[in-house]
Amino acid sequence: MTLRIATYNIHRCIGRDGIEAPERIAAVLRDINADVMALQEVSFNNDGPNDILANLARATDAQAIAGPTLLEQKGHYGNAILSRIAPDSVDRMDISVPGREPRGAISIKLRFNGSTVRIVATHLGLRPGERRYQMRRLLPLLEDLDAAVTILLGDFNEWFLWGRPLRWANRRFGSIPAPATFPSRRPLLALDRIWVDPAERLISLHHHRHTSAAIASDHLPLVARAAV
Repeated sequence: MTLRIATYNIHRCIGRDGIEAPERIAAVLRDINADVMALQEVSFNNDGPNDILANLARATDAQAIAGPTLLEQKGHYGNAILSRIAPDSVDRMDISVPGREPRGAISIKLRFNGSTVRIVATHLGLRPGERRYQMRRLLPLLEDLDAAVTILLGDFNEWFLWGRPLRWANRRFGSIPAPATFPSRRPLLALDRIWVDPAERLISLHHHRHTSAAIASDHLPLVARAAV
């Protein structure tokens, strides 16, 4: 059986036209039809009737796992995972660098087709030093001897192919193709990544470049299928 996974920086649901339209993001997620979806730049308010994360979860028939990193006037902001498979465990890690925008990671463990899968979703910082510190914090989470498959995904903000965070991840997982996802109108940079271990379990990896995705956010979703 195959597990369909995706990562998507939804840019607060603000599209390239400057309009906040959660329904467009929901339509893209339904079109992707993934079992597990990592989201970045999510605004949500657990106490409000118009909670974007809750609405996206309902639209995709998934469970929402919030990973807030900021508390704003309108509510929380940060990372999230939408999963159609109930996780056995959920852990959240603060990987913030003092003086910079707070950053975090969500680590879940789930059972799929009789196997244990460890998934770590994150959104790294804008400066090279931040990303190096944050990747060093994340790497120990990926050493799960109980997991048959380990997946690391998210927006890694790494513009340089020779950047140390990418080299470290490739050393851990092996070199995996990296389709460009940013900017969504004409993608040139592979800021969003999905790594799978064992690497031979990765069946396919592509960016989702339908017309709706090209305008719904400034990033394109990245979608993979893994054998589990």
